[in-house]
Amino acid sequence: MLETISEHKSFDGIQGFYRHQSAVVGLPMRFAVFQPPQARQQRVPVLFYLAGLTCTEETFAIKAGAQRVAAREGLMLVTCDTSPRQTGIPGESDDWEVGSGAGFYVNATQSPWARYFRMYDYVLGELRETVLAHFPAVAARCGIFGHSMGGHGALVLALRNPQVYRSVSAFAPICSPSRCPWGRKAFTRYLGEDQAAWASYDAVELLTAGGARVFPEILVDQGLADKFLPQGQLLPELLEQACAAVGQPLRLRRQEGYGHDYYFIATFIEDHLRFHAQALGAQAAA
Repeated sequence: MLETISEHKSFDGIQGFYRHQSAVVGLPMRFAVFQPPQARQQRVPVLFYLAGLTCTEETFAIKAGAQRVAAREGLMLVTCDTSPRQTGIPGESDDWEVGSGAGFYVNATQSPWARYFRMYDYVLGELRETVLAHFPAVAARCGIFGHSMGGHGALVLALRNPQVYRSVSAFAPICSPSRCPWGRKAFTRYLGEDQAAWASYDAVELLTAGGARVFPEILVDQGLADKFLPQGQLLPELLEQACAAVGQPLRLRRQEGYGHDYYFIATFIEDHLRFHAQALGAQAAA
């Protein structure tokens, strides 16, 4: 059953916030949907956005300024929470890098996280199926993008499921979590010490193992004033190398002066939405 938390008219479309009982996660989950004005007459392409550490389903909807462009391009936008909440796991909210707000879009296999932290299956299956069942989206015209931890999630979900997602882009993604402090910490907690289990959630490893082009193009924006770049958390150069090695076209744009924030995302959101609209065959407003 879908519960409507609130709905708001925006650029002649509807920005809504919703809650449902998730069978995959085993707890209530919240998500947001922007329906462009075109959705009143026909089903429209749908673009899923995965947010970063500490964010919720509201962050992108409030801060990115995406509704104006999505309304013009005829794109439905879906955002979800970044983890299960109020699981009862001791210390789940004590560390912003693991636990609440930090699901890393994996299916955890290690106790105590494995019971609830199944964000990969939730996004790929249940969230998508719920949206398709309750909103006028076209199942065969789905794209995915994200920021930071969510950029990692978007790349992984797309590379593993190109039959589901027809387009993928990212803002400042964690490109190779197996090799950065954030990822190694989270993967150890969620997936265990065996690093072989990490590879299926690492975009660089997936590209290298696949050995071939998956998408016509991947779009990535990276701010050069991003404080996490010199810390080795994002590693865009490894994504660039992996794409070059297997012939996967990558448009990696290094943006001078921009950081790891929603000012950066809002600046380039139009480019990303137009990129997806073209790939998904969206119909712009007249």
